[in-house]
Amino acid sequence: MTGYSGPMRVLSGIQPSGGMHLGNYLGAIRKFVDLQHEYDCLFCVVDMHAITVWQDPAKLREQTFHIAASYLAAGVDPNIAAIFHQSGVRAHAELAWIFNCVARLGWLDRMTQFKDKAGKDKERASVGLYTYPVLQAADILVYKATHVPVGEDQKQHLELSRDIAGKFNHDFKVDDFFPLPEPLIKGPGARVMSLRDGTAKMSKSDASENACIFLKDDADAIARKIKKAKTDPEPLPSETDGLAVRPEAANLVGIYAALSGRTDAQVLAEFGGQGFGVFKPALADLVVDKIAPIGAELNRLEADPGYLAQVLEEGAARAAAVADPIVRDVKEIVGFLV
Repeated sequence: MTGYSGPMRVLSGIQPSGGMHLGNYLGAIRKFVDLQHEYDCLFCVVDMHAITVWQDPAKLREQTFHIAASYLAAGVDPNIAAIFHQSGVRAHAELAWIFNCVARLGWLDRMTQFKDKAGKDKERASVGLYTYPVLQAADILVYKATHVPVGEDQKQHLELSRDIAGKFNHDFKVDDFFPLPEPLIKGPGARVMSLRDGTAKMSKSDASENACIFLKDDADAIARKIKKAKTDPEPLPSETDGLAVRPEAANLVGIYAALSGRTDAQVLAEFGGQGFGVFKPALADLVVDKIAPIGAELNRLEADPGYLAQVLEEGAARAAAVADPIVRDVKEIVGFLV
């Protein structure tokens, strides 16, 4: 953050593009619940990012409510942290355009996620998909966020945010106007893998319905998916080194550890030497105990879209109260009439 002396602030967002699952919960949302008590936090539904690829408008609104409900069901308190939809705060778009004029094509050309998402047909990809990382930088810096919870796949985008902040500060001779945001990796469970392939990240788009545990799954569905989870014929090792070449076993142990607040070593101290016939039922019971209540609350909240709309509207107003003065300062710095 160099010499930045402003408040410690966290910004994070989730795309409204599918049902929230165990990986989203352990990798992100559960951490938000803890972070809200440690930092000034803003958690958004990044609906502007979602439309970089085609979205059905009605479905997009439904998914926006689903993400908001997921935050709430997991324990994010709207009286403590702002929960809002990105498009509800126009400062994101305003700052993104200014940052488009600060960022360099060479920087964006190096972004591996665009190459992965656009594939061989990049000429048909939207300009928005290409400049997605610039909007992401605006999302962060429009609040002068100092910390961003990130996974491995987003570290490159955070580096771009730091580059843009540094170049803006340098070009306009406003040292430390923007902080250089730091990655925030807190606690276990940062990367939950597919239940059908321990080398692939858990994803709502997996071809197998048994690969992903959704927050809305009931107890029976959770138990069935754990029972069908891919494993190998060997018993669990007694030491973590024994998980190195056993990705499916490592994934299940990691899930148990994350949900129970223990380390992998502590889990293996209890279950090492035992087969999956013993471990899977224990894991299923744990997942049901932790996730099923969230799913029940999620269903209750989604049945009240009026309340969710109110939470998002109030959160957007709180977020705008932070962002609008910062954008006004940016406009003055770059020479716009304000």
